[in-house]
Amino acid sequence: MSETLPTRPAGLPTTLSIELSERVLTVTLNRPEALNTFNAAMMSELIAAFDRADADDEVRAVIVTGAGRAFCAGADLSQGGRTFDYAARAGEAGRPAVGEAIGADGRIDWRHEAVRDGGGRVTLRIFNCLKPVIAAVNGPAVGIGATMLLPMDIRLASEAARIGFVFARRGIVPEACSSWFLPRLVGISRALEWTMSGRVFPAAEALEGGLVRQVLAPDALLPAARAIAREIAENTAPVSVALTRQMMWRMLGEPHPMMAHRVDSRAIFSRGRSADVREGVTAFLEKRPALFTDRVTQAMPEWFPWWQDPGYE
Repeated sequence: MSETLPTRPAGLPTTLSIELSERVLTVTLNRPEALNTFNAAMMSELIAAFDRADADDEVRAVIVTGAGRAFCAGADLSQGGRTFDYAARAGEAGRPAVGEAIGADGRIDWRHEAVRDGGGRVTLRIFNCLKPVIAAVNGPAVGIGATMLLPMDIRLASEAARIGFVFARRGIVPEACSSWFLPRLVGISRALEWTMSGRVFPAAEALEGGLVRQVLAPDALLPAARAIAREIAENTAPVSVALTRQMMWRMLGEPHPMMAHRVDSRAIFSRGRSADVREGVTAFLEKRPALFTDRVTQAMPEWFPWWQDPGYE
């Protein structure tokens, strides 16, 4: 089954194309004439796409790629020097009003919603996703095009891809929570080299540094991403995958393995009583494919999300 899904109400501009096929949702950044540069509309549509993925039990995995020759060439710089000046651009379509964040005395309320970084909104939404996310980096991925990759679970790159954390060369700093993600993925030394130099580097260097899993010929990229996505979709229990994804990512920030033991114990206890486990074990013993029936929208355990429970121990 394949269907094309709208990402925004009819009549509004669209920056993405989305297709659901074989339980894999492919999200394509779709501003090829602008090298898929990131703007406020793309921010909103990406967040909506991941909301859609989590709400639809037919979606078992998500692939993110780009249309044309780029993955994402960074922020849309068409506003020139005002690009990152949110206060100067207040009132533009898709931009939050920032007036309330700045007092009459000029002081800024740094906790105000309007101060938040748009790229960070996207990466946090991806981080919170309950479905596996695979990046298929088909071409240049620069700035937010590079940082939005970091919370994705598996990153594949075309030989044509070039990656750059170019922020220092634009007078700003790494965004989209990359100061948390990037050192955890590639180590602090390499993360600092890439971000302090701001240089653009080839896919081979990204592979050597552990940022991407594999570099492929351009025409092999999407088939490889889809093969991984189908492997997950066809052979695993959706609730188990959702829990596994969150357990792995969130344990990166915990100081002691006891925190993992506590969550593992809850998960094993609750999943051990599920229909999925009975089916998974029986199917293995009977040497047949398992048919898992628990759904993410209905069967996540009552203690999830555990990190939001102030009494969690």
